Amino acid sequence: MEFEQEIKAKLDKVISSLKHDFSGLRTGRANTSLLDEINVTAYGQSMPLNQVANVSIPEPRTLTISVWDQGNVKDVEKAILNSSLGITPNVEGSKLILNLPDLTTERRTELTKVAKQKTESAKISMRNIRHEYNDKLKKQEKNKEISEDELKTFLDEIQKTIDNYISNIDNLLINKQDEIMEV
Repeated sequence: MEFEQEIKAKLDKVISSLKHDFSGLRTGRANTSLLDEINVTAYGQSMPLNQVANVSIPEPRTLTISVWDQGNVKDVEKAILNSSLGITPNVEGSKLILNLPDLTTERRTELTKVAKQKTESAKISMRNIRHEYNDKLKKQEKNKEISEDELKTFLDEIQKTIDNYISNIDNLLINKQDEIMEV
């Protein structure tokens, strides 16, 4: 089928996007990807945190941000305070230390709901991809470019591919939920 590679490439992008979204969900452990979405206003422009500092994980619940230019420490602190992390950094010279508090059961439940929502959005994207290619194939059949039997075969192949990818994201969700609920 000529569309097979295109479909898989689009589905891979959906999976990649979901994994990126999941990496931003805070679990009980420190993870540098928690800071991926933070932009710092430095040198008169907005730039990702990783362009003005190094981020490390010295302990399981601690992130250390080593700012390269002392003049940007306040800007990095402000960016973290204004983020959705809800963590106040401790400033020690050109370093900022983020101590991640334990997640409450209520917050863990909230995060699993967010993970489910992100998974459902990914499934909707996959269904839209299926719909797009099903329509293309039906048009080809209508224009006599492919036979009715070929149409059925191709539609079945697309459905099997989508089912495999949906199974994959269901497994990603289960793993993320386990990681979030882990005490």
